[in-house]
Amino acid sequence: MPSTRRTNFLIGGDTTVNRTGFGAMRLSANGFRGPARDPAMGRAVLRRVVELGVNLIDTAAFYYSSDKTVRANSLIREALHPYPSNLVIATKVGPVFGADGSFRPGTGAEMRQLVEENLETLGLDRLDIVYLRIGAMAPPRGESVAERFEALAALRDGRRERDRPGDRLV
Repeated sequence: MPSTRRTNFLIGGDTTVNRTGFGAMRLSANGFRGPARDPAMGRAVLRRVVELGVNLIDTAAFYYSSDKTVRANSLIREALHPYPSNLVIATKVGPVFGADGSFRPGTGAEMRQLVEENLETLGLDRLDIVYLRIGAMAPPRGESVAERFEALAALRDGRRERDRPGDRLV
């Protein structure tokens, strides 16, 4: 009897991804932060998952080792750029990290900078999928997310809008 399990999915109606994707969080360190992992091993893992048919990689510019010497986005770029035409890279934005490692939810005005950091570190002109991580690394505590979604929608649509008087252009 044939299987009824789907082997791929459409995202947004026109982006096909295979059933299995790859999460890049642990490429740079064992856990969210920690000692750097071997970059050569990370690049080898990335090449192998693509060879095995994975065409969705989930990453973030804030996936890096505690000493910031190994970064997931850099490993992805080093291992796979120029990217295969069917590779979908999903990244997330939201938290803003301080020099001391502390973090807070980014503002709408900071979304452009966070998106641009991912574009630069991945070596891309556009991102396939951008997730908004709400509440930094903890559940949201009642703050509005509207400003952040508005800023991301403006980036998606190629618009430059002013969030509020006094805010920089997004």
